[in-house]
Amino acid sequence: MVTVVIPTFNRAALLPRAVDSVLAQTYQAFELIVVDDHSGDETPEALAQWQGDGRVSVIRHAENRGVSAARNTGLAAGRGELAAFLDSDDEWLPSKLEAQAEYFAAHPEAMLVQTQERWMRKGRRVNPGQKHLKKAGDIFIDSVSLCLISPSAVMLRRRLLDEVGNFDETLRAAEDYDLWLRVLARYPAGLIDRELVIRHGGRDDQLSAQPGLDKYRVMALEKILREPLTPARRQAAEAELQRRRGIYEAGRLKRAGVVTE
Repeated sequence: MVTVVIPTFNRAALLPRAVDSVLAQTYQAFELIVVDDHSGDETPEALAQWQGDGRVSVIRHAENRGVSAARNTGLAAGRGELAAFLDSDDEWLPSKLEAQAEYFAAHPEAMLVQTQERWMRKGRRVNPGQKHLKKAGDIFIDSVSLCLISPSAVMLRRRLLDEVGNFDETLRAAEDYDLWLRVLARYPAGLIDRELVIRHGGRDDQLSAQPGLDKYRVMALEKILREPLTPARRQAAEAELQRRRGIYEAGRLKRAGVVTE
């Protein structure tokens, strides 16, 4: 059983595409939990079309609590031994769950596996740079400077979160960066080297488009440095923390209208 969690907030127009891509999976041993983070648009009406579909459960937050809380709510309600996440503006290709379930069956020691992604920006396909391609193995150091795991592409064993903790609800952004650093400090990443996720970008409502994101990356790096790390990993995290602090401070001053030389 795979617990699939879709967190959503004010994306009534996009959410059906995401839900339909889950329901169309060739691997049907899943439960889909959609967590509406107190949307103010027509999201409840959009979700009503799946009422009565036993594969779909809907949970609505009484107040807006952020994407971390929404994912954690879905995880808490789920029963699967495996968990997968799908952002409400993304979609899966039909064999995504099947490929990952087969990977775990073939690799009982694996704790996390992801796939490559197809990137779309404002309806047009774009080619990610080589540095953005997903990797396998010990990718902690590479992931310190550039988040190399994305929620929509990953599947993990639920017991992994019992060990490292869930999404940090104090982080309004970079919450996935924080979690993946905690995971990668302990375990290698598995990879299915095929594009099985369509990732849509280029909209102003995405967290990645919001100003001040480096504040949360700084918080995540400060957290991981409190964990036991190898000397090489610690050095990489400390260097990136110093760099991110500089970026955040420069951005803060710019937003405040302070001119610096």
